[in-house]
Amino acid sequence: MDTLEIGKQAELRACSILEANGLKLLARNYHSPFGEIDLIMRDQEEVVFVEVRERSPSDFASALESVTKAKQRKIIKTAMHYLQKLQWFDKVHCRFDVVAFDDDKTEWVKDAFRVEY
Repeated sequence: MDTLEIGKQAELRACSILEANGLKLLARNYHSPFGEIDLIMRDQEEVVFVEVRERSPSDFASALESVTKAKQRKIIKTAMHYLQKLQWFDKVHCRFDVVAFDDDKTEWVKDAFRVEY
């Protein structure tokens, strides 16, 4: 299986986990000029932007560690693009979660990072 297919499967697994915990899918693989967000979910009244990462034992960093500050900035800019496009920018609360798969370990980190002002 190539990396694109591995990523797609990880996103499907993450989406299933989140939906089983009551979140609703709004968008998958949302693209903007700044980057891409894997999953956009709704958790009650909150919009949740989700980065999904999968790593194998041979990778240098863990799945969670691979969400660098640079990646976080791209996700935040893309999230702002999404909110502005739907005219939700000042109307909803949002958070940034990470679902990380390392071998047999699954970790869902709610509010994994925040917008720094």
